[in-house]
Amino acid sequence: MPIVVQPSGRAAGAEITGFNLATDLNDANFAVIQGALDNYGVIYLRNQTLTAGQQVAFTERFGEPDVNFNALRFGVDGNPVIYRISNIKENGEAIGTRRAGETWHTDMSYARNPAFATMLYAVEVPTLHGMPLGSTGFANAAAAYDALPQSMKDAITSLKGVFDFRGRKRSSPVSAEDIAAYPPVEHPIVRTHPRTGRKSLYIVRDDTTDIVGKDASESQALIEALADHVIRPEFIYQHIWQQGDVVVWDNCTVQHRAVQDYDLPQRRLLWRTTVKGGCLLYTSPSPRDLSTSRMPSSA
Repeated sequence: MPIVVQPSGRAAGAEITGFNLATDLNDANFAVIQGALDNYGVIYLRNQTLTAGQQVAFTERFGEPDVNFNALRFGVDGNPVIYRISNIKENGEAIGTRRAGETWHTDMSYARNPAFATMLYAVEVPTLHGMPLGSTGFANAAAAYDALPQSMKDAITSLKGVFDFRGRKRSSPVSAEDIAAYPPVEHPIVRTHPRTGRKSLYIVRDDTTDIVGKDASESQALIEALADHVIRPEFIYQHIWQQGDVVVWDNCTVQHRAVQDYDLPQRRLLWRTTVKGGCLLYTSPSPRDLSTSRMPSSA
């Protein structure tokens, strides 16, 4: 069966079918997957069965895996680049990060070189009366940028935001060493995807604490307005998890948020990997023709 890319029909997202990650990962198939990720921002594959090593190998196709600060505590099989997101406890101890990503964000925006892509593999999915819980929303920040009035695009195109690791409340304890490793950084709030050339908003409620050159009231007003704009319903794809799902998203073009509508005895276990920064943060026009991207503008 040939590999097929099936768009979700929403503002982002496409399902990849006809493909088994454990047996069919070759250069030709990966080129299709990479293209789908560039065009749709989020891709998902159903009914996969992976070892930790196979997930890491798939992650490495996209770039160099990153080590998240949570992996040092919740790594899978001792591997520091893959860690557990879970509400499960064993012998009274948590085996993973319990309430990860409850607010809209893009991964590692607080880093000097933010993450390019993130991957989650669903080992266990919570259900209630047969209905899956714990969905994940994805907001198309490129479609959100496209929908801005030209006057707003002109006003923000050269602005930079201050991104601070301490800005967001986190589910896992944060040490002084974690804070020291991620001092506040500045990033353009309009970023251009290095392959498609498409522009997107890069502003994250809580993580973005100030706008360079603006006073506190102006900064907060602009952050709130743009953050609210990104998560308008027409820009969102909601992923309903199934056991065996592999979901990959592009932190260059989408934000995401986990829905926390479950608790024990409903068990949730996801394995997460992250790819180091590969989405360049710049504001100048891209030499690439923007029309080559098929990522939906809205739905």
